[in-house]
Amino acid sequence: MHSLALPIQRNPLATREDLQAAVNQLCLPLLPYYSEGKARLRLGATASGCTGATAELEGFSRVLWGLAPLAAGGGNSELWETVREGVRNGTDPAHREYWGDAADYDQKLVEMAAIGLALALAPDHIWEPLQEPERQRLYQWLQQINHRKLHDCNWLLFQVVVNLGFRAVGLPYDQALMHRNLDRIDAFYLSDGWYSDGRDAHCDYYGPFAIHYCCLIYAVLMEKEDPERSALYKERAAGFAKDFIHWFAGDGSALPFGRSLAYRFTQAAFWSAMAYAGVEAFPMGVMKGIILRNLRWWFRQPIFQADGTLTIGYAYPNLIMAENYNAPGSPYWALKTFLPLALQADHPFWQAEEQPLPKLAESAVQAEPRQIVHRQDERNHVVAFNAGHKATNEHTHTSAKYEKFAYSNVFGFSVPRAEWGLAQGAFDSMLALSEEDNLFRVKRTAEEYSIQENVIYTKWKPWRDVEVRTWIVSGAPWHVRVHCIRSNRSLVAAEGGFALGIENRDVEAGDRWQAVPEESKLIASSYWGASGVIRLLGGGAVHLVHPNANTNLIHPRTVIPTVATTLVPGTTWLATGVYGQPGKEDLAQWSHPPFLEFAADELLVYFGNSTKVAARIETG
Repeated sequence: MHSLALPIQRNPLATREDLQAAVNQLCLPLLPYYSEGKARLRLGATASGCTGATAELEGFSRVLWGLAPLAAGGGNSELWETVREGVRNGTDPAHREYWGDAADYDQKLVEMAAIGLALALAPDHIWEPLQEPERQRLYQWLQQINHRKLHDCNWLLFQVVVNLGFRAVGLPYDQALMHRNLDRIDAFYLSDGWYSDGRDAHCDYYGPFAIHYCCLIYAVLMEKEDPERSALYKERAAGFAKDFIHWFAGDGSALPFGRSLAYRFTQAAFWSAMAYAGVEAFPMGVMKGIILRNLRWWFRQPIFQADGTLTIGYAYPNLIMAENYNAPGSPYWALKTFLPLALQADHPFWQAEEQPLPKLAESAVQAEPRQIVHRQDERNHVVAFNAGHKATNEHTHTSAKYEKFAYSNVFGFSVPRAEWGLAQGAFDSMLALSEEDNLFRVKRTAEEYSIQENVIYTKWKPWRDVEVRTWIVSGAPWHVRVHCIRSNRSLVAAEGGFALGIENRDVEAGDRWQAVPEESKLIASSYWGASGVIRLLGGGAVHLVHPNANTNLIHPRTVIPTVATTLVPGTTWLATGVYGQPGKEDLAQWSHPPFLEFAADELLVYFGNSTKVAARIETG
């Protein structure tokens, strides 16, 4: 950890009082950045896809995800007077800091949800102190959300949350709209508790920290009026929890996968909503432990400016991995994780002792996100082997965030810095292909996929006339990737292993890493662990790619062991053993790589010294 000795970094995060203090430790550093009229939060000079004024509203509003539950549970913050002044001015069309009228699909509509939650949880702080004309202006400004089009995804729930706020303070609300939106959200439901974020869309963190989160709030606030839906949402969340818990390691870190990872500790917000709704898919102490350890892990990372404000990025400040919609105030969506502060001190969640994760299966197939999640609990390592999706979208770095073969909480994953060559592409856990022009294509969608126990199969096309069939034989520290490539083109193929961090800010001696290349294999090791590849089938050379800095989400500087091969037109089979071992490495398991054996029309895959067939791949 690169310590700034901030109060939040010294907070033990063990008790209710610690978390109450944490909200203020995260929010009070924002005070100097409020505009003169307090309606906008001006945190930085970078832009997002919305207007600058809307981005400043975003920063203002997102603070309420933490302040509202803090107040609901009896906690105090000196920010409230600033917030109330901002609400008065931001909703006044005659004031120069008026937030403006909202258009269809406007980011303003997203930011209304936090104000709606504050009305529902803390009306005595944001509604009752207002004069009647001020209340009417706030209502009229928020009412716009009921008359605007929203994206057909988790956004629909923001209308629901705002109307829950209206209902809580006795204002007219659109119950029919709420029910229509909730019915539409039901159309995104898959199975086992999983939602996609829209029809035929990805399964990612928007399921837990947006859809389940808002549905569980609805389940609490509307339990008497809508008991059937409330029970359904709790049941689905309990089912989802059985899978989602596998995304977390014992040290509090979680799997980086998908978009909006700049929201950081929102990873644990689902568990906060579970506690708030009283859904015990696991004992309260287990869920409490997941939340607290995740917060501790995050606050050990260099994610803050020197003044204590949050930066855009993941495990360090990083605009390369950010979304087009990430403004300087966007990371404060992470305050959603403090929802349990709305619970009173005698609630079972706060009375429970923090507990470790239960014993989880070493390997778990998760059908809806199309993954096999593998654990090395002794090394706090979680790696998800990934089939990919048939659909895609136009968000930033979609291939890197959704289509890699493996995602790891320790090695992270990398995004491209630019378009030229392997160093700019940073193709960890991918097969990258080029027409010998240094412009590489990777998997963007999966035309076919299947998952059977420990093997993922996926078919994809980097060009219309190039077909790649890929088999991933899961495991840790070793896994195997097999590709059958049919092409009429001459191609260069580059198979990247895990990206290995090569710097540790706490090691004063500087870089302490090494690479050991051999004819068909290469391993690199550092403070963070070891990453290696071995060529099992096909020609080519192994070498170490030095990606551009700041391409990896967890480590600013990395190396990627890579197998590079030239392919002639026709059908080519390639196979690579990929090694990823976090922590101190004695190379014992590196010395026992996987191996292959041909038998009739099958390719047999074995791990280490085992005589047991790990996978059978048809080659006929």
